Amino acid sequence: MEDPDDLYMEDIPGVKEALQNNDTAAAAAKIQENLKQQHNIPLNIAITGESGAGKSTFVNAFRGLCDDEEGAAPTGVTETTSEATPYPHPNYPNVMLWDLPGIGTTKFPAKKYLKLVGFEKFDFFIIISATRFMENDVKLAQEIQKMKKKFYFVHSKVDNDIQAERRKRDFSAERTLKVIRDDCVQRLGGLGFESPQVFLVSSFELHLYDFNLLHQTLDRDLPSKKRDALLFVMPNINPEIIRKKKEAFKRRLYWLATLSAAGAAVPVPGLSIAVDVAVLVGAVTDYVFAFGLDIPSLKRLSDRTGVPYADLCAVIFSPLAAAEITTELLLKVMTQVGRTATLMAAEEASRFIPFIGIPVAMVLSFITTYKVLNAILSELAEDAEKVFEKALGQ
Repeated sequence: MEDPDDLYMEDIPGVKEALQNNDTAAAAAKIQENLKQQHNIPLNIAITGESGAGKSTFVNAFRGLCDDEEGAAPTGVTETTSEATPYPHPNYPNVMLWDLPGIGTTKFPAKKYLKLVGFEKFDFFIIISATRFMENDVKLAQEIQKMKKKFYFVHSKVDNDIQAERRKRDFSAERTLKVIRDDCVQRLGGLGFESPQVFLVSSFELHLYDFNLLHQTLDRDLPSKKRDALLFVMPNINPEIIRKKKEAFKRRLYWLATLSAAGAAVPVPGLSIAVDVAVLVGAVTDYVFAFGLDIPSLKRLSDRTGVPYADLCAVIFSPLAAAEITTELLLKVMTQVGRTATLMAAEEASRFIPFIGIPVAMVLSFITTYKVLNAILSELAEDAEKVFEKALGQ
């Protein structure tokens, strides 16, 4: 039997009934409320571990920020986090990464740690170690397990380990990673933790090693309603992430187009176009943010990779990327998508035809909105892949 949670965007309660009863206002209100809820689903991620493990750097990398950037979590060679500190994602403030103090410090002893940091508000914990996982890490994991929360072991700074081994004549990156992983697993097992899974990560090169595997694991373990919230804030570490974002947005197209159609049911000149543009501005802004194609995200990517901002913009085709999404810009783009201008004109005219005008206008509005959004979404996803390739010098 299908999990009801999996239908949360495919079947919004009450919409079909409202449309069948010709109550388009009620249908539109339900769709808008649902879309608003999806955009504001909270996701609280706890980043914890021993002092100096690289927690703050991981928080910054996850958010797409450099360590010295405004709004970044402070980093240093000593413990810089003295209390649980929330860091919202720059484009999706509903997703919060919490930089927690190191476990085992005088102020945060292991036995009282979870209570002191307020464990109940977190969706899951990422336990980070830069060298070997310690007894405190295992104690923390066991306590989290008792509280029926999810946790994940991350070995950070694996790039440093690789670099240290690279000087050896018989160096093999694959063998080195296996040795590191096996050592982490054996140590955790020796400390009393059964069947641990350890993710090897470099905060400076998230596209390498196990960060993608970590995302796949989180995606599998999270409740379905929180998966998109995590997906949209994920850095574009590979083309597959970009394609997943595109598919997630595509699942919402039907309801966005239905909302547009509901606006067409009211015989007020220009109202449908106004509703369409309002829907489109919000949706397209979401696309641009999730794909990392807004100006601040592109500049941060340039800073992190050393690829000039102008070079990243040079591979972008869509006029909606690296630009402020305004009504004027969107209307201009809309008229360039296939026969959209013709459909919009036909919709406006048909709404005033007695008896059949409103149903025809609703169909035309649905088709227009779906077609425009689908075309924009595909174009922006392609741009995101090209930027990713350019940033990595591929």
